[in-house]
Amino acid sequence: MRLTVNGVDREIDVDPSTLLVHAIREQVGLTGTHVGCLTGDCGACTVVLDGRTAKSCSVLALSADGSAVETVESLADGDELHPVQRAFWDGFAFQCGFCLPGMLLTAKELLDSTPEPDDAQILAAINGNLCRCTGYNTIVSAVRQASGCARTCAKETPCQES
Repeated sequence: MRLTVNGVDREIDVDPSTLLVHAIREQVGLTGTHVGCLTGDCGACTVVLDGRTAKSCSVLALSADGSAVETVESLADGDELHPVQRAFWDGFAFQCGFCLPGMLLTAKELLDSTPEPDDAQILAAINGNLCRCTGYNTIVSAVRQASGCARTCAKETPCQES
């Protein structure tokens, strides 16, 4: 099958029963996409599939043939963090980091469509991503912070809440 992962065209061989999460990790070698529940409940396996977030543990790899996939590895520009990553880092919005790839990609998708979300919109967006460590307050704060940072902060300057 063929797919474009983080802008790079790939051709991989997969078994018909292979999930996209396993193809990304095992065939492509990008381990930022985490394997969690394998039921689509936790969001740790979230990727962007043809422009929309998707839980890659619920997608057969072959059904993504010809698709564009973005993983958490696509966010940073070299050593420069994406504003969402910077806000999560600066706001201590993660602890163990297991949910982080899904949270970051979900937050980015929200901010791409809703540049200034309120807390209810943020909570609705991250609803499909489980975090066992933070209690969500720091995550919501980081997404709120990233909304301002994406517009006003330079990537190398830590965001300041206004």
